[in-house]
Amino acid sequence: MLAKAFSQAVYGIDAFLVEVEVDVTPGEYAFNIVGLPDAAVKESKDRVRAALQNSNFYCPVRRITVNLAPADMRKEGPSLDLPIALALLGALERVKAERLREFCVVGELSLDGAVKGVAGILPITLGARASGYRGILVPEDNAAEAAVVEGIDVFPVTSLATAVDFLNGQRDVSPFRVDLNEAFRRNRYYHADFADVKGQESAKRALEIAAAGGHNVLMIGPPGSGKTMLAKRLPSILPDMTLEESIETTKIHSIAGLVNVRESLVATRPFRSPHHTISNIAMIGGGALPRPGEVSLAHNGVLFLDEMPEFQRTVLEVLRQPLEDGVVNISRASMSLSFPARFILCGSMNPCPCGYSTDPVRVCKCSPQQIHKYRTRLSGPLLDRIDLHIEVPAVSVAELAQRGRSGESSEAIRARVNEARLRQYERYRDLPHIHCNAHLGTRELKKFCVLTDSAQEMLVTALRTLGLSARAYDRIIKVARTIADIAGEATIDVIHIAEAIGYRSLDRSVT
Repeated sequence: MLAKAFSQAVYGIDAFLVEVEVDVTPGEYAFNIVGLPDAAVKESKDRVRAALQNSNFYCPVRRITVNLAPADMRKEGPSLDLPIALALLGALERVKAERLREFCVVGELSLDGAVKGVAGILPITLGARASGYRGILVPEDNAAEAAVVEGIDVFPVTSLATAVDFLNGQRDVSPFRVDLNEAFRRNRYYHADFADVKGQESAKRALEIAAAGGHNVLMIGPPGSGKTMLAKRLPSILPDMTLEESIETTKIHSIAGLVNVRESLVATRPFRSPHHTISNIAMIGGGALPRPGEVSLAHNGVLFLDEMPEFQRTVLEVLRQPLEDGVVNISRASMSLSFPARFILCGSMNPCPCGYSTDPVRVCKCSPQQIHKYRTRLSGPLLDRIDLHIEVPAVSVAELAQRGRSGESSEAIRARVNEARLRQYERYRDLPHIHCNAHLGTRELKKFCVLTDSAQEMLVTALRTLGLSARAYDRIIKVARTIADIAGEATIDVIHIAEAIGYRSLDRSVT
């Protein structure tokens, strides 16, 4: 007999409908799964058979064929265990076939019949809603995440027996509900705060500008000056996350299996800090079945590269395309996928190989040639995409010893950042591809970044006398536009240009 169940499989950051067809016919025992399954899906037959037996369901010694349609789309992971088991029971007339067609089903099975959580539940639930199902059966561990999607009932199940009883009308399972606004509010909390940072007022100011305009930033300073501490607090001053951004970010983290069971939404800006031994694929995404990399996991947040010169040159160079386009395009022989990757790149580096060329106490032992070679590990095209190069000097003992005095809180800084971003939103509301000043192209610069005559004269003079490269020209104007937005000024003046020029220290020393 033939029966069908319906599920969803992840493709990129979205999901597509999978029809699970099971046919049971007389003959020598066989359990075959067809329809481009990966190794984990092929192993479902062993998990399903054991789960059926341990849940007191009869598994016949017959020829069982499972087809996963569409057959030309590859399926992966254990999330099809539960729909395969239910479709098999439907073919054996142990589950009502008409009820089985009303729901989308997803879940991994343990050998004892328990239903375990799976990755990618948010895009799967969104796909089920788009396919028009009245409800979706999900593992209990995934219920809070799935219930974020409005317009579809989410039914949590703990075991195969529970799912069967529910479909047969023998057990009542209430739809899982979450208060979306309350969940969003509850999870919007940053543990790190700029109030913890003593000194480094100029670096804090630069990071505020980076957050307000979406600018990439590179911090240069000796070991122990607080570069990592500052970087970890950058997400806490980024603009408040919108619900739309939260759902988009949660989708990516859901696919990677990084969503906490107790949290239904990612409501804080992501902060990713990969080790310098990371590979190209881990950074950018990919694999036989492409998965999002660090740049996509940092989407809507911060990607922090500590000691940037220590990363492999090829790893740094693959960042150029997502920094420019805000998206990662991955092509394989059988598929082509795009992952969002709109993030702020925050890097740090020492001023020299030993780290102490700018330290007022310790003596640097590096030669000028060694320092130049070290700094030029970052290529010109990559530096071209970093708007702010800031010096982070060593903190004095007097500053560290101060008691009872804390710096400005992240909340206060974020309030100014929100105001600056609101001005940018109003300015670029008719340009859907531009969200902040950092995204401006040459044409938009001419239209939206009007300089006073004296500011234009200062910029030209700086390019000539300070040795600034031509590539620094547009970057300085973008940063100056952000500085003016923070100050609430419509026109870019001398004071804004002067401050922006000061944030090109590495560009001056390398070129």
